[in-house]
Amino acid sequence: MNNRVHQIKSWSKFFRPIVAGERSHELRRNDRDYQVGDILILREYDPEAGDYTGSACEAVVTSMTSQERPCAVSDEGLNAGFCILSIRVTAMTEDLGGRGVRRPASV
Repeated sequence: MNNRVHQIKSWSKFFRPIVAGERSHELRRNDRDYQVGDILILREYDPEAGDYTGSACEAVVTSMTSQERPCAVSDEGLNAGFCILSIRVTAMTEDLGGRGVRRPASV
């Protein structure tokens, strides 16, 4: 299966800890059939301003928990239609500016 790229909105209170390395997961509605290996382009969104900030990062899905892929503790711990994506940031940019996400040389 080919890995897909998903451009998704990420509120500032979640986005900033992700790029700072303090958060490594996303709780999402699984309306895109996310899979391990998929690429997320997280675009920072400021809900108070009602607009995107211009900051973005790219992350790869490294693990996934859902009702179809339960954790070891319980298959009832997550509502149907939602998933927890473990992610690893692979690239960051302050302003996409139509140029796409800059990748660090090590990726």
